[in-house]
Amino acid sequence: MAVETMTVEVAEASAMGLKAIGAGLAVGLTGIATGIAEMGIGAAAVGATAENKDMFGLALLFTVIPETIVIFGLVVALLLLF
Repeated sequence: MAVETMTVEVAEASAMGLKAIGAGLAVGLTGIATGIAEMGIGAAAVGATAENKDMFGLALLFTVIPETIVIFGLVVALLLLF
């Protein structure tokens, strides 16, 4: 009987560990993807703002939009953990 209880405990701990890995991947990979997206957007935004000062607000908006992807990754991670 003790062996069965131990295997159930190990299985539960393993499941929690895999959930934590999945949550970490959700946040980490979305963060990397957002960084790559903002790299190109930020360069273009600086160039557009340098040529026309009125483009600053639109450039700022385009720079912030990819960050919503990280928020979605965080929501998925929280759903996995809780």
